[in-house]
Amino acid sequence: MTEQKSVKALPACPVETTLTLIGDKWKVLILRDLLTGTKRFGELKKSIGSVSQKVLTTQLRAMEENGLLTRTVYAEVPPRVEYTLTALGKSLHPILDAMRDFGEAYQNSQH
Repeated sequence: MTEQKSVKALPACPVETTLTLIGDKWKVLILRDLLTGTKRFGELKKSIGSVSQKVLTTQLRAMEENGLLTRTVYAEVPPRVEYTLTALGKSLHPILDAMRDFGEAYQNSQH
């Protein structure tokens, strides 16, 4: 018997749909790091900082399930796992650029 993924109904609002996919602080930071290219788990963990290994694993799995990134496991000892954004994940680049621009403007206005 083949296992099928249950498809969750998406919100009617497109903004809410986007938030469903990336509305978590960790997911946005994962996207930020993967926009520059493929990364290994350890590189992501080190770059993101205070995220626990369990939470990072959970977020990466959810993003893979939603088609935002791919996970490649290499048959090596120890195993090497790399994460790469899909075309869908890369399409979020303008959103992250807008978030960076807003953050910079906000930081500058606070001085």
